[in-house]
Amino acid sequence: MVCQEELVLIEKVCELYDQISSLESLKPCKDVNMLFTQLVHTCMPAPPNPNFDVSNLSKSVQETRSKLIRLCGEAEGLLESHFSTLLSSYENPLHHLNLFPYYSNYLKLSQLEFTILGQHLTTTNNTINKIAFVGSGPLPLTSIVLATKHFTKTAFHNYDIDPSANSQALNLISPDPDMSRRMFFHTVDIMNVSNELKDYEVVFLAALVGMDKEEKVKVIDHLANYMSPGALLMVRSAHGARAFLYPVVDPCDLRGFEVLSIYHPTDEVINSVVIARKLYPIMPIHSSVVLDHHNNKILLPSKCSEIQAFNPLNHAGNMIEEVLTIEDHHQLS
Repeated sequence: MVCQEELVLIEKVCELYDQISSLESLKPCKDVNMLFTQLVHTCMPAPPNPNFDVSNLSKSVQETRSKLIRLCGEAEGLLESHFSTLLSSYENPLHHLNLFPYYSNYLKLSQLEFTILGQHLTTTNNTINKIAFVGSGPLPLTSIVLATKHFTKTAFHNYDIDPSANSQALNLISPDPDMSRRMFFHTVDIMNVSNELKDYEVVFLAALVGMDKEEKVKVIDHLANYMSPGALLMVRSAHGARAFLYPVVDPCDLRGFEVLSIYHPTDEVINSVVIARKLYPIMPIHSSVVLDHHNNKILLPSKCSEIQAFNPLNHAGNMIEEVLTIEDHHQLS
């Protein structure tokens, strides 16, 4: 049953959708900025309602939400493109990142993701050689912040399907000697990237790669097929009313991965963070048919005849952050 508070929120979101969808353009301007600021504030009530679940909404509101997420994605891309061009006009673009209105949010989100990663890395001194970011866009702030403040020796490979986005991003990086040496951009659909994915210890999946559940799951399944066993996947999701702004990734969507933890922020950071580890291959028991001499009969193989290869690192330090039930874990295995 939807409470009165939730009804007011839904009504306000739908009202804002009507206004946003009637705009001639979503390029940054006074009206666009005002409407999206109102939308963000509406979807981030203080305190947040932990019981608000967009999956319980009516079909018509669900359809509005899907359209709204795509509008948000388009507007976000145009906003990043605008500021990427603006920043590139400076001699040292990376010295002026604070001009981007949501830069402080990226700082907090990157700090959060770095902290969560550190709790699950199995490498010596938390060192990472190569990180991939899927859906980096014209203003790859996550890669830039992580590369300059947290992983200062790591190579970052950014994937985006849009050549103009990569061109803009490259213009930001080029004047910086260190970044231009460690930051790479690949113009390709991630669904066409296969064996290269095995090179990365960590893969980030941007919130707007896969605008709906079906698209998102296809990308995750593809990553599961080609990422190296033991590698970490960082997925951005949304929770509560924030799911009007971004797609939701549920634990059951991460087939082929062990979900390690899920973090739902309650401050101005919008995205939830899901971290998962690519599962190791299933190793079959050598003998598929066993002769039971005592009872003089053949035992046929059952679903228990397959076991996951033992990796002692999987069991280190994940208990406190574990958010899945045993039933959830079995669905993922």
